Amino acid sequence: MTGGYAAGGSRQTPTELRIKKDDKVLEIDFDDGVSFRIPAELLRVESPSAEVQGHGPGQKTVIAGRRHVNIIGAEPVGNYAVRLKFDDLHDTGIFSWDYLYDMGSRQKEIWAGYLEALEAKGLSRDP
Repeated sequence: MTGGYAAGGSRQTPTELRIKKDDKVLEIDFDDGVSFRIPAELLRVESPSAEVQGHGPGQKTVIAGRRHVNIIGAEPVGNYAVRLKFDDLHDTGIFSWDYLYDMGSRQKEIWAGYLEALEAKGLSRDP
């Protein structure tokens, strides 16, 4: 398959996905040998749901107060994604494998942007 975010333009698929509740992270291994540990907080505040991303360009909502959020479940969506369920009851984000791969690859950049957005709006990671 072509498309996606992986080097060379080929779409990556996960070989294993683990929810580490004690660490509040999602661990995901891809078929190209790359593994990521993505914090639950980052996944929650960057959820691909309409609630977070809006319905068009420029409509993204900055989600505050999620420092302690955790993932309580995951269910497959076809062969292309997973729906993550968070303990703040958010469960409408469908995380495609491409989205997770991109998020894992750009985690530091995405995290920095999130912290900047919080600061710009006078918001906090704390509830």
